[in-house]
Amino acid sequence: MSTSQPQPGEKPKPRPKPPSGDNRRGAVAGLIIAIVILGVGWWLARDLTAASKMQDCLMSGRSNCNVIEPAR
Repeated sequence: MSTSQPQPGEKPKPRPKPPSGDNRRGAVAGLIIAIVILGVGWWLARDLTAASKMQDCLMSGRSNCNVIEPAR
């Protein structure tokens, strides 16, 4: 007769602790995924902003809308 309840006078058996490495591994993976998503979003925002500025320039009727980088 095995029961999960301890008999009167017996100490309850402690539960085994789950390995803590698995919990951290998931958190680190989530952090890396979040950083990658933020990086892609930042790159996309910059690219779309540049395309929007180029389109605004062309729609205003100008013909030389190339970005001119100053000499350093």
